[in-house]
Amino acid sequence: MFSIARKLRRENRTIAFVPTMGSLHEGHLELIKQARQMSDAVIVSIFVNPTQFNDRADLERYPRDLAGDAALLADYDVDYIFAPELHEIYPDGFATYIYVEGLTDSLEGASRPGHFRGVATVVTILLNTIRPDFAVFGQKDAQQVSVVKRLTRDLGFETEIVSVPTVREPSGLALSSRNSLLTAGERERASVIYRALSEAKEAASAGQRNASKLAEMVTKTVSAEPLANIDYIAVVDADALEPIEKIGDREAMIAIAVRFGEIRLIDNVKIGKRQ
Repeated sequence: MFSIARKLRRENRTIAFVPTMGSLHEGHLELIKQARQMSDAVIVSIFVNPTQFNDRADLERYPRDLAGDAALLADYDVDYIFAPELHEIYPDGFATYIYVEGLTDSLEGASRPGHFRGVATVVTILLNTIRPDFAVFGQKDAQQVSVVKRLTRDLGFETEIVSVPTVREPSGLALSSRNSLLTAGERERASVIYRALSEAKEAASAGQRNASKLAEMVTKTVSAEPLANIDYIAVVDADALEPIEKIGDREAMIAIAVRFGEIRLIDNVKIGKRQ
């Protein structure tokens, strides 16, 4: 991968990079379409990163289908698939980790200790390996996007981080590799997440400025679904990710994490002036 990336840069070809953990779906394909539009060469990585899982059972059940993923990507004009082995990313004696302060303290960072240390570390390794002009991420993982943007700024990477809107199933459920682990019934019921977020967004557009009342609306709707077990619901500043009391001039975000059985799903919507 080092050699390929160097050759592409010598040829003055712009590189767009899409990092994934595989089990690809339409959401990933939307990222790849965006990458294709803005570059001469598209590189997709497929690597299930163990350091970002704080639950070993979650890591073990994470879906993997490299052959199926490669076949799917063949139809999407991807130039290279980078699917490294574990020891290539984390060689024996690996002891260097990246920690982004502040942005990683809340939401997913609070619920999954060590998660963003793993994310930041693997993203740093991948960006250093490929040195792309653009790296494309999905807005469903909004906190991850913020963390990666801060990381690239603070560590001096030239890569521009591009965020693509969340792609959803017809029911509104945000596309995720974990959706395949839900039963048919759980998958159907999980649409309550986006329904609740949409109701709160409409209320905000109609003039509701109180963040706690918006959070209460989401909680009430999701809690009415017996299969749903709420991890967190938070209304935060969209950039700083800090809790807010009222929706003001700055863009805000309602973020949520919910379990259906053993499967944990996250989602978010943006609200506020820019919306």
